[in-house]
Amino acid sequence: MKHCPTCNRDYSDPNLSFCIEDGTPLVPVSADYDPAATLVSPSSAAGRSNAGSVGPEGGEARSDDWNVPVYQPPSQHAPSPAAKQGRAWPWAVGIIVLLLIAVVGIGIAAGLVIPNMMRAARERENDSNSNAGTARNSNASRDSNVDNNANSSVVNGNANADANVAAAPDAPTDEDEVLSDLTALEKEWTVANLTADKKKLAHILADDYVGTEAGIHQGKADYLRDIKEDKSIKDWRFEDLTLTLKGDRATLKGTVRMEREGEDDNLVLKFTDKFVWRDGRWQAVASEVSQVKP
Repeated sequence: MKHCPTCNRDYSDPNLSFCIEDGTPLVPVSADYDPAATLVSPSSAAGRSNAGSVGPEGGEARSDDWNVPVYQPPSQHAPSPAAKQGRAWPWAVGIIVLLLIAVVGIGIAAGLVIPNMMRAARERENDSNSNAGTARNSNASRDSNVDNNANSSVVNGNANADANVAAAPDAPTDEDEVLSDLTALEKEWTVANLTADKKKLAHILADDYVGTEAGIHQGKADYLRDIKEDKSIKDWRFEDLTLTLKGDRATLKGTVRMEREGEDDNLVLKFTDKFVWRDGRWQAVASEVSQVKP
């Protein structure tokens, strides 16, 4: 048990050293302490007797029976953790309240500002869409006019081309007629080869012509470039001509026998010439020639 000599309050906590009311140091008391008894402190003067002092039992108190220390003014002491917490919680509550006010203010400002911003953005978008739509419609009109003109030109061109194609005669279907025409064409071809008539050869050969002789392939340009006049041939004739006709394509096979001047042996060439009907006439597109040994 501990006792505060200032406020006369008793404390039973053994760990408490100061009065929680006024901060006075607590005084330990004995087990037979009576809080209702009257305590008289001795005089503080030096050499003063203890006569007239009343002890706890009603007798005269001796100087060594008084153990109560002389009262000292309350000293500064560190506040307890509970006191610190008691002083800190109002600040925490105030900070929380300020944060809530700030959040509510931001929410109100956002509720007022954001709709205006969104409305302005929609208005700008509508304006841009209107301008874009006008520009697209204008461009579409110009493109439509250009496309219509282009299509008209294409249609007219195709119509002209179709008219020209329709004007060209179809490939002949009579085999005797085709054989006669191709035989005459072969004669012109042979004469043009012997005389190196490049103009005639250019008319007979198609642009995609490919000739093969002794395993060597030769296009139209190479054919015209390498042709040379041959004056050693004094006479020639075709033998064993056969025709295969399929629509606008024809194949003529046969041999040509050539008499060379100053030589007893004739030059015999076996050939397979292929023709296609283009632009109203037969044009040579391929030729294979091989020499027949005597």
